[in-house]
Amino acid sequence: MEEPSETTSSTHASNLEAFWVVGFVDGEGCFYVGINPHREMTTGFQVLPEFTVVQHERDVQLLHKMKEFFGCGVVRSNHGDRLAYRVRDLKHLSQIIVPFFERHRLKSKKYIDFLKFRRVIMLMQRGDHLKKEGLEEIKQIASVMNRGGEDRVQLAGDRQDDN
Repeated sequence: MEEPSETTSSTHASNLEAFWVVGFVDGEGCFYVGINPHREMTTGFQVLPEFTVVQHERDVQLLHKMKEFFGCGVVRSNHGDRLAYRVRDLKHLSQIIVPFFERHRLKSKKYIDFLKFRRVIMLMQRGDHLKKEGLEEIKQIASVMNRGGEDRVQLAGDRQDDN
């Protein structure tokens, strides 16, 4: 049996298909909504939605192929030997990422987080994140996404910088 070569591996990765992307994101992706104190924002907080896929540096070509597949986002260092494909731009999230996962449904429980993420994106498109009531709804949604919990929202005065 022939051993796979770097050429074979990179050729295979260059032709990503929707079903592969869905499975990969089901296993390795994350829909995240960060809410950080920000004095200059009208509500005192900044809402930061993010779609991320993290991989070991040896598989960086997969992250670049994801970027090529979606036509948006960046590949950046994450932690140590990990890199991340990230999409943070609201326009890209609302016009590319969300519609893709609406057409190509995730199979795992990550689908529930995607639905919550999509709701936050819709609220932000309406400008609700700039109003107290909208921000409170987004805080509630973010607090139950992924692992959930109060740690998703840092209240002003409670912020601890660990960088």
